[in-house]
Amino acid sequence: MKFKILALLLIALIYSGCKKDYLTRMPLDAMTDYDYWTTEGNVRTFAWGFYPAYFVGYGSGYTWGSYFSGETLNDDFAPSGPNQFTKLVPATGGGWSFTYVRKANLFLDRVSKSPLSTEAKNHWMGIARFFRAMEYSDLVRSFGDMPWYGHVLDVSETVELFKPRAPRTEVMDSVLADFQYAATNVRASDGTKGLTINKYVVLSFMSRRLLFEGTWQKYQNNNQIKATEYLTAAKWAANEVMTKGGYALGSSYRGVFSSLDLAGNPETILYRSYVTALLTHCLNSYVNKEPQTGASKDAIDSYLASDGLPISISPLYKGDKTIQNVMTNRDPRLLESFVPTQLRLNGVSLSYSTSGYACQKFLNESIKDLINGSGSLNDTDAPVIRYGEVLINYAEACAELGTMTQTDLDASINKLRKRAGINMPNLQVVGGLPAINGVTYNDPKRDLIVPSLIWEIRRERRVELMMEGFRYNDLRRWKKLEYTNTTNSDINRGAWIVRADWPTLTSAVTIENNAAAGYIVPAWKPETQRTFTDPRVYLSPLPLDQIQLYKDNGITLTQNPGW
Repeated sequence: MKFKILALLLIALIYSGCKKDYLTRMPLDAMTDYDYWTTEGNVRTFAWGFYPAYFVGYGSGYTWGSYFSGETLNDDFAPSGPNQFTKLVPATGGGWSFTYVRKANLFLDRVSKSPLSTEAKNHWMGIARFFRAMEYSDLVRSFGDMPWYGHVLDVSETVELFKPRAPRTEVMDSVLADFQYAATNVRASDGTKGLTINKYVVLSFMSRRLLFEGTWQKYQNNNQIKATEYLTAAKWAANEVMTKGGYALGSSYRGVFSSLDLAGNPETILYRSYVTALLTHCLNSYVNKEPQTGASKDAIDSYLASDGLPISISPLYKGDKTIQNVMTNRDPRLLESFVPTQLRLNGVSLSYSTSGYACQKFLNESIKDLINGSGSLNDTDAPVIRYGEVLINYAEACAELGTMTQTDLDASINKLRKRAGINMPNLQVVGGLPAINGVTYNDPKRDLIVPSLIWEIRRERRVELMMEGFRYNDLRRWKKLEYTNTTNSDINRGAWIVRADWPTLTSAVTIENNAAAGYIVPAWKPETQRTFTDPRVYLSPLPLDQIQLYKDNGITLTQNPGW
């Protein structure tokens, strides 16, 4: 089925727009800009060019997507050599580019002047504005204030080309308008479901991007008015998907990440299809046959006990002195995400983990020993955006707006907890506090600055989206990068072991304080420690060549604070 779909897409790319008899077609080298935009097939072909940039999935070949090791600068991982925060201003590049802004604006301009029907024009203009919103929300997330370009520029328009950065909120207001236009005009169904953008793909990404910006305005900019506006938009977009999209949670949590074919999976809103010998990746192999960066003790401890309580207060928690105890009476998503029966240690297993805790969330057991389960030949499909995320986006927006009700929880987080194979107790809200079975509770390990209900919503997000590439940006928007400090002991701790029980351990496995028994400390060298000390890293620095280019044209391009 996957091969047929990909073949059809390739055929569409080759033959799109061919309504005339072959013998009467214009020569390809005579096609003009005007001729190109006269059929939906050609317009669709142009739109495909955006997909690899925004829907990366598991990457391709040995190139990572954002899943698992595609994003390790956070508190979910315990690496032996932690990624460090940016220290130097780049001479060039650094993500400062308007290539896709121009491409989206050209898309929008040409479609608006095309002879397509009004409905078709509105749909494809919505697609163009969706991509512009995606690109600008990426740029704003990295750099903050940005010059806004709402139309295609000519090289002669020097004033426009070198205009100063617009305020972040001004740019994001335009992004919101683009998302709203796309949500109104993009078709509810278009092309192959799950592989093509439709209204619900737009709404799902809208919930993601506006949640980021709403919480950034709340915690970074202290702009409650804009925070409320963007969070309200995020909540609305998620609710549209929840009430009108027809999506549902799949029958297996892990199955969403390890399937050979996500077509028809009710949770998949958009996915990237991989096909043997045509498009493959290496993630399935990485979590099975190779050394991996392991989960931190902090990440493992974030999973609740099976009674719905934090492990620090649950009578069901067995402790962490063996892998069996760690995995007993826990949220089943822990067992789905990490190997539940053994620690994988350097000197004991070739596919060892730096912390002992090994990820299996992305592993398809049926192909692990086959050719397509090895190296860069993996062909499991990658979810690009899924219903489970939309539910947690909705819940967080409600909590941040201060409007969370039991109905909201039942429509979002409690659906995640009642997924087949998970069946965790419902989260309740009693007097504004989290509760289980009508009894409120407070996690003694909670960040005391964070209200207890929001803390639990953030925990649920961390657990549900574990190693899917969200954590670093979540910490940024919450203004919590200090959580990544490896001097916070549980960030730089792995499993608890007795060295005598593992006689073949290599010297790379270091136990805390060089004791005979204790927690693994993956980054044991002082020079490898990571600390967050400089708030300037919340925004990326502008490259030096762009600042000089503006200066050469008599304009000052302001650098981000502290850089």
